[in-house]
Amino acid sequence: MTRLPLQAVLFDMDGTLVDTERLWWEAVEQVAGRPLTEADRPDVLGRPVEHTAAWLAAATGAPAAGLADTLHREFADRVRTGVVPRPGALDLLDALARERIPTALVTASPRSVADTVLEALGGASRFAVSVTADDTEHTKPAPDPYLAACRALGVDPSGCLAVEDTETGVRSAEAAGCAVLAVPSLAPIEAAPGRTVLTGLDGVTVARLRALLPYRLRVMTWNLWYGGTKVHDHRAKQLKVIAETDVDVVGLQETYGSAAEELAEALGWHHHRAGTNLGIISRFPVTAVLGDPDVGFYGAAGARIAVGEREVDVWTAHLDYEHYGPYESRPLAREEVRLAQMRDTLRRIGDTVPVVLVGDFNCPSHLDWPDVEWPVTKAAEEAGFGDSFREARPDAVRDPGHTWSPVHAHPEPQDRIDFVLHRGLRVLDSRTCVTGTPRTWPDVENNHWPSDHAAVITTFSLGSGPAPV
Repeated sequence: MTRLPLQAVLFDMDGTLVDTERLWWEAVEQVAGRPLTEADRPDVLGRPVEHTAAWLAAATGAPAAGLADTLHREFADRVRTGVVPRPGALDLLDALARERIPTALVTASPRSVADTVLEALGGASRFAVSVTADDTEHTKPAPDPYLAACRALGVDPSGCLAVEDTETGVRSAEAAGCAVLAVPSLAPIEAAPGRTVLTGLDGVTVARLRALLPYRLRVMTWNLWYGGTKVHDHRAKQLKVIAETDVDVVGLQETYGSAAEELAEALGWHHHRAGTNLGIISRFPVTAVLGDPDVGFYGAAGARIAVGEREVDVWTAHLDYEHYGPYESRPLAREEVRLAQMRDTLRRIGDTVPVVLVGDFNCPSHLDWPDVEWPVTKAAEEAGFGDSFREARPDAVRDPGHTWSPVHAHPEPQDRIDFVLHRGLRVLDSRTCVTGTPRTWPDVENNHWPSDHAAVITTFSLGSGPAPV
């Protein structure tokens, strides 16, 4: 199994690196003029000063601006005299520095307080970047502070680990797309997918942090073209492509009956064969087969695969090729059969999350044709599926992504008819794949590329968070 590489570690400050939650609690109590209770916690912990000041103003009638200034002063005085690093915090920062892994400070405190704490920790040089409440329009629980830190470091949130001690901070980091290590200070935090909860940082190593990053899942869709039999030595060429692209799962169409079993056996992988045309091969275990195992030449089949502690459903579909839209004078006139096949596929999939739907749809995308609402891809979008290639490469003019056809040349229309769709995953990258420079039909026997379609390969993160914008 392949985890994403650790690009950076992003630390919350109050209660995570230093024991300031207690000092902040005491400062708020001082300004409020009464002991705080459990009911006050949501408006006190993990919130910017302005939020707590506004909350106190509503309760006391005092001006919020004056209360914010008083809170700043009371808290800063306590930090200067009583700040204490949490156990293991400085050791972990030193270990990350030795391994040259960038770190950032991401806090909902203002710059003046952050600078005071940084001085107590040995200076701002411990962090490559610091983001405070003064640096973004919205602070935690919005994702803005973590996204700003990632931009400043030049890293992708999916390769970052955020270390937080409050539910508010956890929500901010996860909304940005980071994996999270939660070390609760005063209030408990529940474990969840993409989130690990430990009692503290003492004894936490860099290796342990790397192990918290999500798994990578690289999915390919590939129409094998009569199983590859139009090209000499097709099975060896197929295996070479799969090995060199380092994919984890391949949804196959036109398997010619036995391709899924033969490829999986040669790779030492798992597989699911459905009918005479469809198959799925996976380096990860197949825990369930989905759909009709005796599906006809056209239709869809699926397999549930186990990737570490998570399961993902992967479906492969092949839709009818007749009356191909770009051939027709009225492109949408004959799409009923393909649309019915897609709707049947979507019905079988249901509301499962996470799920990947790949295949040769024999239909272009409505995302590529500004004046044609191709119904097959539109139906998938309405069912909540994202088009991974267009998420990664939104400019259809600059990145057309044609998959039909590397061997059928002009006047054959070139278009994107092979797709890797998904629901509930994070897209890191997507691209088409053709090896070598294929000769065109009929002179194809010696091509290195053993198909008449380009493949599509999408790399997903199984972590939390939205796709990158």
